Amino acid sequence: QVYLMESGGGSVQAGESLRLTCEATDYTEIYCMAWFRQAPGKEREGVASMSARQGITHYAASVKGRFTISRDNAKRQSYLLLNHTQPDDTAMYYCAADRRYAGFCSGTFDNFPDFGQGTQVTVSS
Repeated sequence: QVYLMESGGGSVQAGESLRLTCEATDYTEIYCMAWFRQAPGKEREGVASMSARQGITHYAASVKGRFTISRDNAKRQSYLLLNHTQPDDTAMYYCAADRRYAGFCSGTFDNFPDFGQGTQVTVSS
């Protein structure tokens, strides 16, 4: 099991940017890395994922074109850049990892086994 720790959350005005960081306790070359979020009263949803070596990305429709996922395997970190933020982006954001496919991502956000504790993002209008 890999342990994940998120940082970088905070409060911003709509339209501003924020960068989240996820640090992992294991070598990330064997993990698909992803970000999820959960807004109050809603289910947790996948936001973005990125494969380990090929850098293949997958985004939820609600954030495509605004958010960017990236990673640095040497630092065991992944990142989520939130641009053009909207009040609907307000949520707890979670880092996630999945090693079932040896660093590849399935293209879905189903059944990720490992999550961090989350970092809060609040966007005000």
